[in-house]
Amino acid sequence: MVDVFNPEQRSRNMAAIRNKDTRPEMIVRRLVHSMGFHYRLHRRDLPGTPDLVFCALRKIIFVNGCFWHMHSCPRGQFSPATHAEFWRAKLEQNVKRDRNNRKLLSKAGWSTLTIWECQTKDQQKMRERIEAFLDRN
Repeated sequence: MVDVFNPEQRSRNMAAIRNKDTRPEMIVRRLVHSMGFHYRLHRRDLPGTPDLVFCALRKIIFVNGCFWHMHSCPRGQFSPATHAEFWRAKLEQNVKRDRNNRKLLSKAGWSTLTIWECQTKDQQKMRERIEAFLDRN
Protein backbone atom coordinates (compact mmCIF):
# COMPACT_ATOMS: atom_id res chain seq x y z
CA MET A 1 0.00 0.00 0.00
CA VAL A 2 1.33 3.40 -0.98
CA ASP A 3 0.96 6.33 1.41
CA VAL A 4 -1.17 8.93 -0.41
CA PHE A 5 0.04 11.77 1.83
CA ASN A 6 3.42 13.43 1.76
CA PRO A 7 5.21 13.78 5.13
CA GLU A 8 3.96 17.35 5.72
CA GLN A 9 0.34 16.37 5.06
CA ARG A 10 0.66 13.28 7.27
CA SER A 11 2.17 15.39 10.06
CA ARG A 12 -0.68 17.91 9.80
CA ASN A 13 -3.26 15.10 9.94
CA MET A 14 -1.65 13.50 12.99
CA ALA A 15 -1.33 16.85 14.78
CA ALA A 16 -5.07 17.44 14.32
CA ILE A 17 -6.00 14.31 16.29
CA ARG A 18 -7.35 15.34 19.68
CA ASN A 19 -6.59 13.69 22.99
CA LYS A 20 -9.56 15.20 24.81
CA ASP A 21 -13.04 16.42 23.90
CA THR A 22 -13.19 13.76 21.19
CA ARG A 23 -16.49 12.76 19.60
CA PRO A 24 -16.73 9.48 21.61
CA GLU A 25 -15.89 11.34 24.82
CA MET A 26 -18.56 13.97 24.15
CA ILE A 27 -21.15 11.21 23.55
CA VAL A 28 -20.31 9.64 26.91
CA ARG A 29 -20.28 13.01 28.70
CA ARG A 30 -23.71 13.98 27.35
CA LEU A 31 -25.13 10.59 28.33
CA VAL A 32 -23.68 10.70 31.87
CA HIS A 33 -24.91 14.27 32.33
CA SER A 34 -28.42 13.28 31.18
CA MET A 35 -28.34 10.52 33.80
CA GLY A 36 -27.92 13.17 36.50
CA PHE A 37 -24.30 12.50 37.44
CA HIS A 38 -21.75 15.22 38.11
CA TYR A 39 -18.13 14.71 37.21
CA ARG A 40 -14.78 16.45 36.81
CA LEU A 41 -12.86 16.38 33.54
CA HIS A 42 -9.26 15.41 32.89
CA ARG A 43 -7.86 15.49 36.43
CA ARG A 44 -4.15 15.94 35.84
CA ASP A 45 -3.34 14.95 39.42
CA LEU A 46 -4.54 11.38 38.75
CA PRO A 47 -2.60 8.76 36.76
CA GLY A 48 -3.65 8.75 33.11
CA THR A 49 -5.51 12.09 33.31
CA PRO A 50 -8.90 10.34 33.37
CA ASP A 51 -11.66 11.59 31.08
CA LEU A 52 -14.50 11.61 33.65
CA VAL A 53 -13.86 11.58 37.39
CA PHE A 54 -16.65 11.02 39.92
CA CYS A 55 -14.90 12.24 43.07
CA ALA A 56 -17.58 11.39 45.64
CA LEU A 57 -17.98 7.88 44.22
CA ARG A 58 -14.21 7.31 43.76
CA LYS A 59 -14.93 6.14 40.21
CA ILE A 60 -13.38 6.99 36.86
CA ILE A 61 -14.43 6.50 33.26
CA PHE A 62 -11.85 6.40 30.49
CA VAL A 63 -13.09 6.87 26.92
CA ASN A 64 -10.54 5.19 24.66
CA GLY A 65 -10.12 5.28 20.91
CA CYS A 66 -10.04 1.75 19.54
CA PHE A 67 -7.02 2.29 17.29
CA TRP A 68 -4.91 4.22 19.79
CA HIS A 69 -5.42 1.74 22.64
CA MET A 70 -5.51 -1.50 20.56
CA HIS A 71 -9.06 -2.62 21.32
CA SER A 72 -10.05 -6.11 20.16
CA CYS A 73 -12.51 -4.74 17.56
CA PRO A 74 -11.53 -4.49 13.86
CA ARG A 75 -10.59 -0.80 14.15
CA GLY A 76 -8.35 -1.55 17.11
CA GLN A 77 -6.59 -4.35 15.26
CA PHE A 78 -5.76 -2.21 12.21
CA SER A 79 -2.06 -2.03 11.53
CA PRO A 80 -0.66 0.85 9.46
CA ALA A 81 1.30 -0.28 6.42
CA THR A 82 3.90 2.47 6.57
CA HIS A 83 6.28 2.73 9.52
CA ALA A 84 4.75 -0.47 10.91
CA GLU A 85 7.40 -1.04 13.60
CA PHE A 86 7.09 2.53 14.89
CA TRP A 87 3.29 2.22 15.16
CA ARG A 88 3.38 -1.23 16.75
CA ALA A 89 5.80 -0.01 19.43
CA LYS A 90 3.83 3.20 20.02
CA LEU A 91 0.47 1.45 20.38
CA GLU A 92 1.89 -1.29 22.61
CA GLN A 93 3.38 1.43 24.82
CA ASN A 94 -0.08 3.04 25.06
CA VAL A 95 -1.57 -0.26 26.23
CA LYS A 96 1.23 -0.77 28.76
CA ARG A 97 0.78 2.77 30.11
CA ASP A 98 -3.00 2.28 30.37
CA ARG A 99 -2.52 -0.94 32.34
CA ASN A 100 -0.05 0.73 34.70
CA ASN A 101 -2.34 3.75 35.25
CA ARG A 102 -5.30 1.49 36.10
CA LYS A 103 -3.14 -0.38 38.64
CA LEU A 104 -2.04 2.90 40.25
CA LEU A 105 -5.64 4.12 40.42
CA SER A 106 -6.82 0.85 41.93
CA LYS A 107 -4.12 1.01 44.61
CA ALA A 108 -5.28 4.55 45.41
CA GLY A 109 -8.87 3.32 45.91
CA TRP A 110 -10.39 4.29 42.54
CA SER A 111 -12.60 2.02 40.42
CA THR A 112 -12.29 2.40 36.65
CA LEU A 113 -14.43 1.69 33.61
CA THR A 114 -13.22 1.87 30.02
CA ILE A 115 -15.69 2.80 27.31
CA TRP A 116 -14.34 2.04 23.84
CA GLU A 117 -15.04 4.24 20.83
CA CYS A 118 -16.90 1.39 19.08
CA GLN A 119 -19.16 0.94 22.14
CA THR A 120 -20.52 4.49 21.90
CA LYS A 121 -22.64 3.44 18.92
CA ASP A 122 -25.03 1.38 21.10
CA GLN A 123 -26.41 4.05 23.46
CA GLN A 124 -28.69 1.73 25.43
CA LYS A 125 -26.00 -0.84 26.15
CA MET A 126 -23.55 1.90 27.08
CA ARG A 127 -26.13 3.47 29.43
CA GLU A 128 -26.66 0.11 31.17
CA ARG A 129 -22.91 -0.39 31.65
CA ILE A 130 -22.48 3.11 33.05
CA GLU A 131 -25.51 2.80 35.35
CA ALA A 132 -24.18 -0.49 36.72
CA PHE A 133 -20.72 1.00 37.22
CA LEU A 134 -21.90 4.22 38.86
CA ASP A 135 -24.53 2.54 41.04
CA ARG A 136 -24.53 4.73 44.14
CA ASN A 137 -25.41 1.86 46.53
